[in-house]
Amino acid sequence: MKVAIIGSALSGNKGAAAMLESAVHHLTERHADVEISHLSMYPRADAELNPHPNVRVLDASPVRLGIVINGAALVWRLLPFARERLERAVTEVGALAQADVMLDQGGITFVDKRSKYLIYNVASILPALMVRTPVVKCAQALGPFQTWSNRTLAKAFLPRMAAIVSRGAVTQSHLDSLGLRNTTAGADLAFTLDVTEADAAAADALVATSFFERGNVVGVSPSQVLRTAADKRGDDYVQQVVDQIDYLTETMGRPVYLVAHSTRPSDNLHNNDLPVCRLIHARVTSPGKVLFPEFELSSQQLRSLIGRCDLFVASRFHAMVSSLATGVPTLVLGWSHKYREVLDMFELAPWALPEADVDYKTFVSRILELDAQKEGVRTSLAEHLPRVRAKAMAQLDVIDEVAAR
Repeated sequence: MKVAIIGSALSGNKGAAAMLESAVHHLTERHADVEISHLSMYPRADAELNPHPNVRVLDASPVRLGIVINGAALVWRLLPFARERLERAVTEVGALAQADVMLDQGGITFVDKRSKYLIYNVASILPALMVRTPVVKCAQALGPFQTWSNRTLAKAFLPRMAAIVSRGAVTQSHLDSLGLRNTTAGADLAFTLDVTEADAAAADALVATSFFERGNVVGVSPSQVLRTAADKRGDDYVQQVVDQIDYLTETMGRPVYLVAHSTRPSDNLHNNDLPVCRLIHARVTSPGKVLFPEFELSSQQLRSLIGRCDLFVASRFHAMVSSLATGVPTLVLGWSHKYREVLDMFELAPWALPEADVDYKTFVSRILELDAQKEGVRTSLAEHLPRVRAKAMAQLDVIDEVAAR
């Protein structure tokens, strides 16, 4: 079996890494001979981090994807006599042409408020369509489709997917509004990410995990995406998070684990929460009460640490997935329906708040409520997690069915 994967990465956003790691792990368990070509936005960094012998990292950096890969795929489609030569010359096109299925693991695509990403959303799937390889959009958030540009492109391309797995009821309703017949209700594949004893030991070796021994740590995962949005509104996002952490440490007396869930070694702000976390850590009243690993951790190591928290405040989607998957009561300060629709699966949607509407007073009120109700929240998480995990695993059957056609 040959599989191509695009839209995820081992480096940068560790949510994307969790999706990729989960897909590789479960596909390899199901098919011992599976060969996976990972078309990476960060090919050099991903190649260095790749631990899987059956995964080949290829260069799908944005410019190469948009010009070289899409251009070569178009020529492949138009000139049958040149196909073998093209597949050798442009390795990524060869990998797509030979794949039984391509998985699009873009976490959120074809969304009205993210119109600047529409070109990338199309460019990611178009080469596979041109070389006639079926595409499965793995569990992700899509829609709404109200703007002309997004609705037009969604109606043009989404019906051509072999299968689309929605990541929650809101996304499913958006897809239903287009009258699509190729959708399956699912859950994020990152819910199936396994953390081994070796992963936990690796986290212990890198981070002073004695910090968690008292068992009352509150995890906080800020987001550069929210900082950018706050800057446009004229708000000081860094100070808002500093005030929240100071309340946790100074008033509640709780140590804080500051999580950079999306990291890159450079100061480039795309897919990189390290710069904003550094600014936050520099301003807090008691930095000694805040654990801040200022380096890149794997998705498994991050999940191991997040799972040791007593409460969690998440503004990164897959940081939330890790806290829910490890049974940690979570307050979500997000910006999209993608957060609430996942919490809905656990009957915990009231714990998702639009970040732009959360002032200091609201934060204090809600974190105190979460602390008071945490045992009930833990019970709800434990009751619903097996069903959510099973729903996430079911998309592997969808992938197998499409690949076998």
